[in-house]
Amino acid sequence: MATIIDTFGLRLADRLRSERDTRGWSLAELAQRAGVAKATISKIERAEASPTAAILVKLASAFGLTLSGLMLRAEERQHRLVRSNEQPVWRDPESGYVRKQVFSRPDHPVELIKVELPARQRVTLPAASYAHIRQAVWVQRGSLVLIEAGERHVLGTGDCLGFGAPAEVTFANETAAACEYVVALARS
Repeated sequence: MATIIDTFGLRLADRLRSERDTRGWSLAELAQRAGVAKATISKIERAEASPTAAILVKLASAFGLTLSGLMLRAEERQHRLVRSNEQPVWRDPESGYVRKQVFSRPDHPVELIKVELPARQRVTLPAASYAHIRQAVWVQRGSLVLIEAGERHVLGTGDCLGFGAPAEVTFANETAAACEYVVALARS
């Protein structure tokens, strides 16, 4: 985990602590529910470490939220129009994956996320991150390999894949160039 925390990272740390406090959970209880080490959660909440995408998904799922929902709560935006320079960006310290929250509101069922996955990187997200949502991925540039419940899909520029039932999903860029894709999701 990286130790450089930006302004959004500080808000995210505060939001995680707030979500846990609101539920009256101890660090140990959140650790058990999320399957994340108590020490790791403590460092994240104190903004001493930046969480990976996989850890954030586990924490969000423990709170009954999507990753986007957690990010939205950390950002606390309430506008229908979201200017490009106002869209929160988060970088996974482990893979270098860059996630831009293009659109998300608590009163709207659709979310849009733009992702850049660096060359030769992969991110695996647990099935719990897909509970209560439906999702499609649309590749904008490059090649993306999706492994969903053991089934391998290779998507090129312009290809789109709708996800099936909740299952563990690996997003992999097996090429020497970055891949960009858009994730559209709807809460079910």
